[in-house]
Amino acid sequence: MNQPQIASYNSGDFSKARIAYIEAGWHNDIVSQARVAFTKDVSEYGITQIDVIDVPGSLEIPLQAKLLAKTGQYDVIIACGLIVDGGIYRHDFVARTVLDAMMQVSLENEVPVLSVVLTPHHFHEHEEHHSYFKTHFLKKGSEAANACIKTLINMQRLGKAAQA
Repeated sequence: MNQPQIASYNSGDFSKARIAYIEAGWHNDIVSQARVAFTKDVSEYGITQIDVIDVPGSLEIPLQAKLLAKTGQYDVIIACGLIVDGGIYRHDFVARTVLDAMMQVSLENEVPVLSVVLTPHHFHEHEEHHSYFKTHFLKKGSEAANACIKTLINMQRLGKAAQA
């Protein structure tokens, strides 16, 4: 299912919006591509206040999101990571734990936490997969930007987001 393009949203002025962007360090050469696309796309709407917070891995995202949400300084929190099956643990359990905890943070603190935490069924340490997922994370970063703008619009309607 394709998300609507940002340009189709009836948007306001987002220049005062403040975003926290949490980025997990595992496979950072891949994961960082989402931030590149996200930052580029939201900047077209005047969003320049993006605080990037690096965490070691995806499992550390929920606590960081909770601490950021509790400050009351952020309109939206974006979380980005790549959870892969390394053959050591059940990566699907880790992914579920991370995503469930992120949702809990969002609900408890009334700050949207948007996910770009991906858990592919198959990921291998070879150039073909690295190349594929770098491109895929660019796409996901743009999708996160779309979701962020739509969320800000909805929050502004409720009087819960920064306005110019």
